Amino acid sequence: MRIIAGSYRSRPLQAPAGLATRPTSDRLRETLFNVLAPRIDGSSFLDLYAGSGAVGIEALSRGAAMVEFVERAEPALRVLRANLARLGLTAGFRIHAASAGAVLRKLTPETAFDVVFLDPPYDAAQEYAATLGLLGGSAAGLLAPGALVIAEHRKKEPLEDGYGLLTRARLLEQGDAALSFYAAQ
Repeated sequence: MRIIAGSYRSRPLQAPAGLATRPTSDRLRETLFNVLAPRIDGSSFLDLYAGSGAVGIEALSRGAAMVEFVERAEPALRVLRANLARLGLTAGFRIHAASAGAVLRKLTPETAFDVVFLDPPYDAAQEYAATLGLLGGSAAGLLAPGALVIAEHRKKEPLEDGYGLLTRARLLEQGDAALSFYAAQ
């Protein structure tokens, strides 16, 4: 696993051992950031279920002003912190060691995100509906005007077209994975 582009291009990243965390593949991350390219520079980025931090670190590498990582699994948090330290990153991010739902309920609307990425464990299907429901409902105030919410999921397990104020604007499929892009209405 490596950083695809930006100031940390080609630098390697570690992933947590075992199958509990499934990092977003380099190829899918490249596709994601090709779509997001015009939105990243100077953006506020929320990386839910961050795991190794590969997606949020890619955003930092490409010029995001602030990335907030949310991860509750201790092995993944250790790897995330180690990846940030290995790159010499000391600013421009914040780590929340808690569940996505808890963080979304705790953050205040003064923290408006331009991009939200979520990638819960595939086997935790209920997390998709719960998190997207919060972002399209009581936590919608955390979304900046024109924000995008992107969910990575199994292609064979499609997500709903809408969650509250969120409506799917685009679906990209690659291999066994899919990216659903949602915009607030």
